[in-house]
Amino acid sequence: MHDIYRGWRGVADSYSDNRILVGEIWLPDIERFAKYLRPDELHTAFNFDFLARPWDAASLKESIDSTLAAHAPVGAPATWVLSNHDVTRPVTRYGQEDSSFAFATKRHGTPTDLELGRKRARAAALLCAALPGSLYIYQGEELGLDEVQDLPAHQLQDPMYLRSGGADPGRDGCRVPLPWSGTRPPFGFSPAGATAEPWLRQPGRWTELTVEAEQKDPRSMLSLYRSMLGIRRENTDLVEGNLRWLASADDVLSFARGERFVCVTNFSSHPIELPSGCSLLLASADLTEGRLPSDASAWLRFDQDQTQDRTIRCPTEGGK
Repeated sequence: MHDIYRGWRGVADSYSDNRILVGEIWLPDIERFAKYLRPDELHTAFNFDFLARPWDAASLKESIDSTLAAHAPVGAPATWVLSNHDVTRPVTRYGQEDSSFAFATKRHGTPTDLELGRKRARAAALLCAALPGSLYIYQGEELGLDEVQDLPAHQLQDPMYLRSGGADPGRDGCRVPLPWSGTRPPFGFSPAGATAEPWLRQPGRWTELTVEAEQKDPRSMLSLYRSMLGIRRENTDLVEGNLRWLASADDVLSFARGERFVCVTNFSSHPIELPSGCSLLLASADLTEGRLPSDASAWLRFDQDQTQDRTIRCPTEGGK
C-alpha cells in the first residue's frame, strides 16, 4: 500500500495548485498509522482513535497527546473528527452509559439520554475545533441530529445489519438525509410534491432540527457551529498556535493555543470557575454565576497584559 500511496502522492504533487490526499486508515497502532503520513505518502488521515473515545477527560487527553506525538515526526497535521458515516452520531453516543464507540457494542435498545448527549456534543464541538490541525464535520453534526434507531426494516441496507440477522442495527441510522425546511418529512430534502419518501426515512421529531428552524435560533447547534467556525477562522492563535496544557482538576481539560486563546472543557458533575482576567469568546452552555456548568466547553481570550494564576479549579459540591 505504501508504494501505491507514493505513486498517488506523485500525481497530487504534479498539479500546479494544491491537491490533498486524505486517508481513511483505521488502525489501532498509532505509530503504524503515522507511517502512511510520511512526506511522500498521504497528506493527512482521519483520526479514528479520537472519534471512538468516551466522554472522559483522561481518555480524550491521552488521545490528543498520542495523536500530536505520532504526527510530529512525519510533519503531518493532525485531524479531529467526532463522527462519520459509520459511527453512532455524537448526540446519541454521548447520551449513553458507554459513550465510546465500537461496532461490537452497537445494539438496539441501548438506553439514551438525548438531552445529555446534546449538551456533551455541543461541548465536544468546541473542544475538537480548538485543537491544532484539520477539522472535519460530518453532515448533520452541525444540526445536532441524533441517530435514527427506528427505521423500517425494509429500508435497512447495511451489510452489517443483514449479516448479523438484525442483531447489529448497522450504520443506516447515521446516514438519514438532512432536514432542510418545513415541519414534516421529507423536510425539503425531496422536491415538493414527491410521492416517494427518501431511501432512509427522516423522523418527525426533527421538526426543530431543520436548517430553516435552527438558523433562526441563536441558541441552536447550527448557530453554535457557525460562531465557532467564524472565530476559528479569524483567531490567529487557533491558526498558528501550538497546544500547551494548563493546570486543572482531573475531570477538566484546559489548554492554551498561542499566547492568549484558552479552551476549557468541564467533564465534572459541578460548575467550575473560569480563569480571571479574560474575556469569554464562546461557550457551549450558559454560564452559572460566571461558572462553566458540567458537560460544557468555553473559549476564552486572556487580557494582553494579564499574568494571573491560570489554574482551573473545580469547586466541590456546594461550591466550597
